[in-house]
Amino acid sequence: MDRPFTIAVSGKGGTGKTTVSSLLIRSFIEAGEGPVLAVDADPNANLHEALGVTVHETLGAMREEAFSRTIPPGMNRHQYVMYRFRRALVESEGFDLIAMGRPEGSGCYCFANDLLSECMQQLEREYRFIVIDTEAGMEHIARGTIGKPDLLLIVSDPGARGMRTIARIRDIAISLGFGPETIHAVINRYRSGTASVDNRGEIPIAVLPDDPAVEAADLAAEPVSKISPSSPVRVAVRELAGRIIGMRDQR
Repeated sequence: MDRPFTIAVSGKGGTGKTTVSSLLIRSFIEAGEGPVLAVDADPNANLHEALGVTVHETLGAMREEAFSRTIPPGMNRHQYVMYRFRRALVESEGFDLIAMGRPEGSGCYCFANDLLSECMQQLEREYRFIVIDTEAGMEHIARGTIGKPDLLLIVSDPGARGMRTIARIRDIAISLGFGPETIHAVINRYRSGTASVDNRGEIPIAVLPDDPAVEAADLAAEPVSKISPSSPVRVAVRELAGRIIGMRDQR
């Protein structure tokens, strides 16, 4: 299998980036583009809830333990980290999930980060797509733990404040080496009849409608990725996934 196409989904808290990430993953699977690797790189990890799976261990906690516990006989620290990495991987139908978390202690984790980067590089060969639900500051991308994504989607709600957030995240991404052509805005929770989306002349790659089914799933504590395939936001994200598949094919 060729190198997977990696999408990082960013945005400030509350804009729905985890919802978008989970719906993208589900859309890729439905399009026959599995397996997909879901990476939850947000310290406030809840991508697993949106996908309907359970996480028992994050890589941050694993990294702490790997440097505080005695390594089992017959294994060096490198082998132990690789072993624990595989244990932390949550396997599901059509996708696997890994939650990055963050270390709880202090000190330098350069060696541990290098090991986790190696784990990710070995693991990614098994997937067609990797979808990373990031935090706004893109800490894991800055550290190089999850490599350089092929596409950065910045999720925002419509309005001036959201547009300013897109500009700030874009500036951070460019400073980290992203090409401007790889950065695209996704406007979420757009209500028809409201003012048109103003993104400084740039056309968003997708405008996702405000869908009551998303809120209903949240209130019922159900996985948002399993809302009806005919719901407006599922249809819109399916179209977005199709565009991304086209980008992958052109690569």
